[in-house]
This record gives sequence, structure tokens and C-alpha cells, in this order.
Amino acid sequence: MGIRDAGLIGAAYLCAPLDMFNSLQERLESAFKNLRGQGRITELNVAATIKDIRRALVDADVNFKIAKEFTDKVKEKAVGQKVLNAISPGQLMTKIVQDELTALMGGQAADFNAKGNPAVILIAGLQGSGKTTFSGKLALYLKSQKALQPLLVAADVYRPAAMEQLRVLGEQIDIPVHIETDSTDPVGIAQRAVAQARSLNRNVVIVDTAGRLAIDEALMKEVADIRNAVTPQEILFVVDSMTGQDAVNTAKAFNDRLDFTGVVLTKLDGDTRGGAALSVQYTVNKPIKFVSRGEKLDTLDVFYPDRMAQRILGMGDITSLVEKAQAQFDEVQAKKLESKIRKNQFDFADFKMQLEQIKKMGNMKDLLGMIPGVGSKIKDLEISDDAFKGIEALINSMTPAERANPDLLDGNRKKRIARGAGKDIQELNQFLKQFEQMRGMMKNMNKLGKFGPSLPGMR
Repeated sequence: MGIRDAGLIGAAYLCAPLDMFNSLQERLESAFKNLRGQGRITELNVAATIKDIRRALVDADVNFKIAKEFTDKVKEKAVGQKVLNAISPGQLMTKIVQDELTALMGGQAADFNAKGNPAVILIAGLQGSGKTTFSGKLALYLKSQKALQPLLVAADVYRPAAMEQLRVLGEQIDIPVHIETDSTDPVGIAQRAVAQARSLNRNVVIVDTAGRLAIDEALMKEVADIRNAVTPQEILFVVDSMTGQDAVNTAKAFNDRLDFTGVVLTKLDGDTRGGAALSVQYTVNKPIKFVSRGEKLDTLDVFYPDRMAQRILGMGDITSLVEKAQAQFDEVQAKKLESKIRKNQFDFADFKMQLEQIKKMGNMKDLLGMIPGVGSKIKDLEISDDAFKGIEALINSMTPAERANPDLLDGNRKKRIARGAGKDIQELNQFLKQFEQMRGMMKNMNKLGKFGPSLPGMR
């Protein structure tokens, strides 16, 4: 991580995520404590830890067979390993569990094939799983991140609301939508949409298919017929992660019939225990390709098993946070900010600029989950997408001189600023305290030389 990213990460320090893995994270951390004070991991002293890990996974809605096989592998790798002076037994066990979690969820990010003339992406899943919203998110991702020209296709002929929803989503992201309100033939709709894409020079076709409340033969046949008619490069099965093991079982039934190419986990910001994310790849032997949080169309991420494993274990995900930051950061501003942080001159005006950048990075609830050790400490805080409005009001109530020099804020100035922002003086003092803590963190990292060049591959 370079100093250029510090301002965004520091500003993100003032908001908090609601992570689906919080409960599992706490249980695993508790399990590792059983190994404190041990100089060697033995079958005897690791037994309680392994039992607690297995119970934590089962409570997170992971199938017992998967949980047992997982913990057996962890035990096999852990028993007998000597603990180096530089690490503790708990740290060693954490590393072993991290590696096994990564492997359980697929090992590495899966490729996504959007090449064709046009490429066809078929979206399948049960009703209510979030297929239509995901279709819009995928279209925006391919347009903004991959410079492609998608065409959305409304192939759910049973729910007029689904067609209207897709039409509205298309308008929001300025992507055309193929809709045939007078047709009841989804196969024909998909075929004609592919032909239209060629005529419009759209190089990706995203077909949003119909869902049912439960798996049935008619649903399976219809999706299979569309697949056979348009020969998609990708068949993505959309899973509502809040349904846990039910989601995994549904994925298996669809895969047996469709042989899909990948899984999409939706609603990761909801009240879910994480069992689907930990079980689905193992069960169907197909990779999780994307994860989706919330309704906003920019809340779609490529699934990285190693990063998810880090977050489950409370290690954060600085890599993803820096990538999000760099996607929004202006190079000229970055150089100015770098100079100010190195001189310990980071001020309120800089902070406000960072807030504006952070608001472009996506879901506010998810950002702090990427910072190691922070998410679990503040997991119970409710953070809305308007989380920064109060802070911005306080900064806007300052004079230019006060923004440039935080040390000017005496009692009278504080009263005026709080009154101008419509806030209590206690709220202002709390913000000032957090701001000084953040500046101190930047100063210390600068002294320690931790703001060097950015990580490889992050330019």
C-alpha cells in the first residue's frame, strides 16, 4: 500500500460494515485461544480447537460432512508442527485455517468469459434470488470495468414486473433492454435478442430468465431450452445467500440439469451466516464468480476466495480496499495528498475530499470490513449510505483557515461550528477526536516507513 491510498483508507476508518461472517469470525477467534501458551501443536492440545472450529462452521450453516472434512484436513496439517519463535500457536492455526478456507471456496478467482460475437450470458435461479438486479449489476460491471457493450434481455414472460424492473435498470445505467411484452416464448425472445445485439453492435447479451418459488420440471426445461438455443458462453446460477444450505441444495439441482459455469452469491449484506459461500463450491464443483451486496448497481465484486478467507478470519481485505480506492483516486490529488501526509499536514479540506472519493467506492457498510481488526470491533454499528453527511456539515461550517489548520479550533470556534452544522458540541468533539486518531495513525505509519510504493499489480 502506498501513501497515496492512505487518505482514503484513513477516511474509511470512520465508517463500519455489517458483515455476514461476524458471528463465525468471533467463534473462530475464540477457538484459536485454546492454543495460547503452547510450544507445539499436538493432537491433544488441538482437539478442543478443532471441535470448536467444526461447531462454528456447522452453526454458520455449513453442511456437517463438509465441516468435518474441513477440520480433519486442518488437524492433519496442524498436528506436530513446531511453533516458531516469531509466531504463536494460534497464529499458526489461523494460517492453516486460512489456507483451507481458501481451498474450500475454490482456491483462486475464476475466469469469466465475455468474449463472443456476441457473448451470451444466461442468468438462472429461483424467484426472489436477485437475478434481475444482478443482471443489471453485471451489465454495469461489463460496461464500466471491461469496456464492453451489453444488451439486457427480459426473458421472464410470466412476471411483467420483472420486465419493467429490467427496463428501469437499463435506463439507470444507459444500457438497452430487449423486451417483447406480447410474446410468451422465452426461447424466441432470447434468439431474437442475440440477432438484435449483432445489428446494434452490442458484444454481450445478458439473458434474465424466469424463476419459480421452487424447483420444478417446467423451470428446468425452459432454461435448458434457452441454453440450447443461444449457446451461452456463461451460465450463472444466482443464489440468495440468506437461504444457507437450501441455496446449496438448489444449486446442486440446477447444476445437475444445466451444468452451469459459475455461481453468484447475492444479498451478502443481509442476515446470513455464510454457509452458502463456504459450501456451494465444494458441493457443485463450480466456482463462485461474483458476490453482490445490496440493491445499488455498483455493489458487485469479483469473488476472490483468498480475500474472503482473510475477512472471515478478521484479517480484513486491504487489497480490495486499495483497488477500490485507486479506481476513484485522481493522480494529481494523489501527489498533493502524498506530500501533505509526509509533512503531517493532512487537514479537514483533505479529509472532505477523501469523503467525496469514498462515497464513489460503493457500499458504506462494507468498507471497514476490509481493514484488518476494525470490522469485528464495530460490527454492531448501523452505517447508512448517508453516514458522512454529518461530518461534511461540520467541515462545511468551518472557515477556510479552520479547515487548513485544525489546531485553531478553540472553544468558541467549536460552538460556532457545531451551531452552524446543526450538531451538538459533543458530536463535533467526537469527530475531532477520531480525526486526530486518524492523523496520528498516518503519522506513525509514515515514521515506520509503511507508506512506500503501492503493492505489485495495483497500478
